[in-house]
Amino acid sequence: MLTRKQHELLCFIHDRLVETGVSPSFEEMKEALELKSKSGVHRLISALEERGFIRRLPNRARALEVLRMPEKGGANVVPLRAPAPPAAANDVMEIPLHGRIAAGTPIEALQGTESLSVPAALLGPGEHYALEVSGDSMVEEGILDGDFALIRKTDTARDGEIVVALVNNEEATLKTFRREGQMIRLDPANRNYDPQRYRPEQVVVQGRLSGLLRRY
Repeated sequence: MLTRKQHELLCFIHDRLVETGVSPSFEEMKEALELKSKSGVHRLISALEERGFIRRLPNRARALEVLRMPEKGGANVVPLRAPAPPAAANDVMEIPLHGRIAAGTPIEALQGTESLSVPAALLGPGEHYALEVSGDSMVEEGILDGDFALIRKTDTARDGEIVVALVNNEEATLKTFRREGQMIRLDPANRNYDPQRYRPEQVVVQGRLSGLLRRY
């Protein structure tokens, strides 16, 4: 049987995946459950994983998959419909590679003509492009310098989502998107960096993070 908080978190993750196809961030989960720290979220996720309700997807930032849901009012579980078979390891897609994007100080947005070969299993629905990460300000979300960020094209974002934000129509940055009063706040995931605040007209969302590709 799940605890109340475990059940709440499982439902929150499931609903967000159904709605957007992307699992919520740890910050979003912390706020939704009114927890004091992200460590509480980590403990709940580990408990759900141990009980077989969710699993972590490899090679993707904060990616979770819900495997089954509990029945209402009981300890029994309802298996979810089996997902489509994952793409074969040699099933590769070519997506545009648009240069390097800063995970630290914003840099000029590069629009290159190169492409990147990406395993199809790493991409969800929608149109995607890739950006090479430069900097270390998103390391606490598992996004490292030299990673390739796989971005789903969109011009909207929820609070707590990691986005590509075009600032002043010339600089792009990869940050967590938040609204703060009349301002837009772009948060790093590294305690050594400060949030960046802009007027709404200064920021254009160009996509949401959907996965990562790392070369060794």
